[in-house]
Amino acid sequence: MALSRSTRVNILIGNGHFLSHFYVLCLPPMFLAWQDSFHVSFAELGMTIMLMSGTTALLQTPIGFLVDRHGARPFLVGGALLMSLSIAAMGLATQFWQVLVLATLSGIGNSVIHPADYAILSGSVDKTRMGRSFALHTFSGNLGFSAGPPVAAFLMALAGWRATLLIVGLAGVPVVLAILLQSRILSDQVRETADGGARLSGRELLTSRTMVLFFLFFMLGAMGGGGIQAWLVTVLHTVKGIDLPVAATALTGYMLGATAGVLAGGWFADTFKRHILPFVTGLTTLSALLMLAVNWLSLPAAVIIGVTFASGLALGASRTPRDVMVKDAAPAGQIGKVFGFVSAGLPLGGAITPVPFGLLIDKGHPELVLVLVAVILLLSLFCAGSARVSARADEPVAQPAE
Repeated sequence: MALSRSTRVNILIGNGHFLSHFYVLCLPPMFLAWQDSFHVSFAELGMTIMLMSGTTALLQTPIGFLVDRHGARPFLVGGALLMSLSIAAMGLATQFWQVLVLATLSGIGNSVIHPADYAILSGSVDKTRMGRSFALHTFSGNLGFSAGPPVAAFLMALAGWRATLLIVGLAGVPVVLAILLQSRILSDQVRETADGGARLSGRELLTSRTMVLFFLFFMLGAMGGGGIQAWLVTVLHTVKGIDLPVAATALTGYMLGATAGVLAGGWFADTFKRHILPFVTGLTTLSALLMLAVNWLSLPAAVIIGVTFASGLALGASRTPRDVMVKDAAPAGQIGKVFGFVSAGLPLGGAITPVPFGLLIDKGHPELVLVLVAVILLLSLFCAGSARVSARADEPVAQPAE
């Protein structure tokens, strides 16, 4: 049975998004092997991820401007190809500075993914299924994060780090070719119309109250999620006295819940679009309260695993409606720059909290970590509500909610 156009678009875009996340987390398993091969410090090894992620975060917004002006398809093909070949070329590196240069090039390629993907999905997918398409997009990225470390570790055990990087890097080439060969089904976002009234410039749009609040919403959400991912195992072990394997299982439960929740949130965003903000508010609040319950209540280990799964499920389900709110607030023809800007808050937020939370644990206060996570998540809701209100006030300028 032939696949529908929307399904084919989702598969093509999802595969590219999977690669972009997979490539980030396929590198940490290389660290010990790189240390032996290049005789570098752990700080130098960490620079690979810093350069890749930092370059992506810095370039997403300018790439978004180019996507809006020239169309998303050529940037998606070129960015995905550069990302894949850069990872493959790391397998040929003879000095560590070459790895750092290639990590930067891969970050440049990766910076294309979010602006181009959202612009194409907005122009190619039936509007009644937009939430589910955004959900599948996020879901594919989560799968890439999950698959990166085990796949890389498995291939390294079989073939060594050089062959592993060549294999996983070149595996992206067929994905790029599929996007190129089927690019005719990838439509760009709808452009602005001449009779649409007053328009903001790109700089004015991104510095508007609405978009700054959405950026802060993304950043604060990532700060809370990053704190959980980085320190939940340590907190459960030091505060609750839970064995490390059980604590790690609780984190796995949280991550599985967050991944599954994304799909549920996509269905809700399509079915109950007028109630997106109460849905996001309720689920984010529930996730925060469940983390406080883990922190404050004396719960059996099995119950803690269930509660962390439920917390991840609630937070994950709020993510796709969040993306739909941003899409609805973006003026026609400017989705690339808008998503390039606001989604840059994700890597920034994920980079902010691990060190301060680690210092808090060093000072003997691990019990405060999940409390601060909950406070940050609740603070993000103020930004979400204010952004939604501001977007509605700007509706003569911004694209109306469908």
